[in-house]
This record gives sequence, C-alpha cells and structure tokens, in this order.
Amino acid sequence: MKFSIKMVAAAVAFAAGGAAFAQSTFDKINSSGKVVVGVRESSAPMAYAIGSNQSFGGYHVELCERVLKEIAPKAKIEYMALTAQNTMPLVQNGTVDIGCGPTTNNLSRQKQVAFAVTTYVSQVRAAVRADSNITSVKQLDGKNVAASAGTTAVQLLRKFAKDNSINLPTTLGKDHFESFMLLESGRADAFVLDDNLLAGVIANSANPAGFKIVGEALGSEPIALLFRKDDPAFKKAVDDSLAKMMKSGELAKVYDKWFMQPIPPKGQALNLPMSDALKKLLQEPNDKPLEAYADQ
Repeated sequence: MKFSIKMVAAAVAFAAGGAAFAQSTFDKINSSGKVVVGVRESSAPMAYAIGSNQSFGGYHVELCERVLKEIAPKAKIEYMALTAQNTMPLVQNGTVDIGCGPTTNNLSRQKQVAFAVTTYVSQVRAAVRADSNITSVKQLDGKNVAASAGTTAVQLLRKFAKDNSINLPTTLGKDHFESFMLLESGRADAFVLDDNLLAGVIANSANPAGFKIVGEALGSEPIALLFRKDDPAFKKAVDDSLAKMMKSGELAKVYDKWFMQPIPPKGQALNLPMSDALKKLLQEPNDKPLEAYADQ
C-alpha cells in the first residue's frame, strides 16, 4: 500500500499538535502487522518514485527494506511519500516508523527524532547549465538561485552569502523537480542541493548533457535513516543491521547499484564513486551530526 503526499495532511496536523506516541516502534509494528516507511517522490538516487504505478526505490529505500527484512520480517511494508517539510513531524509522532529519504542528521533535528548510523556523506554544491561560465558559488552574486524548501541547502546558502558578503536571491521549489525546473527554464542560474541528488535529478531530466555540477562544496552532510526518539531498542536493531551490512560488504554493493550502475527509469548511471569519508564510516560507523563535521 502507498500513501501520496496529499494523504498525509491529517497526519501532519496531528503531529503539529505535539501528540505523544506511547507505544514503542516494535510494539506498534507487531500490533498492526505493518511498518510505515517514509520515502520521497523526487530524491533519486536515495529515494524516489519509479514508474506510473508509483513504486519506490533508491539507495536508502533498499537499505530500509533490507533492515526491515531482518528486524521485522513478518511486517507488511507500507510506503508513505513525504516532503522535506513534513518528514520531521510525521516521524516524530510515530505516523512514519522509519524515514528513508535523504535526511541530514543535525543537532536541531536530533531534538525531534533519532538517527541511525550515517550511510551517506553528501556535499552541497551547485548545478548549472552546461553552457554556463559559472564555476564558483561566489559567481552567483546577485543571480537567482533555486533551492528546495526544507533542505539544509537553504541555510548553507544564507551562511555562505553572509560569510562572503554577497547577495544570493533564493527561490524555493516545493521539491527537487520543481527546483530543477527553475534552472531548466532559465528562471534560476543555479540549483543548490546535495551532490548525489543533483546527479539524480540531472540523470533523469530530458537533457542530462545540458547540465553540470560545479563549484566549491558549501558543506559536507551526514545522511541517515531516521525514526522516533527515545526508542533505544529500535535504534539498536537498525544500527546493528546496518553495521552488519557495512562489515560484510553488502552495503557497498547496494551503493554501487544505485550510484555507479544504470538506474531506472532512464537507465542513466550517476557515476558517483564512494567518497573517502563514507569509506571511513563503513569501517567506523557513527551517528555524529552535521555540526561534528563542521568542527573538523
């Protein structure tokens, strides 16, 4: 069973009220016989809708499915499509049991939810048209920049503008497809987002050769699966399952499938090799937040 973004409005309202969820995640899964997995519709290759029947796939979706097969093998999986804006409240109040989108682990979000060990380290960069002369974010001074509402790229753009005394007028799209359309249509000179997501959007666009990723990284961000706070048994089960995949080399194979091999729907390969930072994390798993990376 799948839920569209329109179907979560009531759940968001419930979350906004701050209602507490009494059951542990395992108790909830066992009593209902299902586990609700939060996904995205336009965040390839991490989590995205594939095909007209709205099945979901991606690096983080597959990791979630593999974890759940081990820790809750009898539970039926239901997918709920989320946005960057409603992910936190829907995970926080227990509507979603585990979030499998491209969510950055930071201290602010840790006040609302808990994160698994990091399974991706992204670099926030800019996508521009292939014929553009822009090679640095500083060259976007006074130009229109697209970003997706609710993403950490928005805050990083503001900080970069302040630190470099430049003006970066930012137009927010409701999701990555809408943000990319701003660039594609010429209404924005750049689209700023995690490098892996930029590569996914470009690969699935009408003209993949028409765009390129450029410029300095505005920041490195730890990306992880997420779930409700104060449920140590569920966190330990997820972390242990992921650590087992890291140690066995299974996680590296899942990474290769989604980042180095052709992926649906167009059969385009992103050709993003695993970073040294992620290779290190596979050897020494941790759930450190973004701020720990900033301090390095």
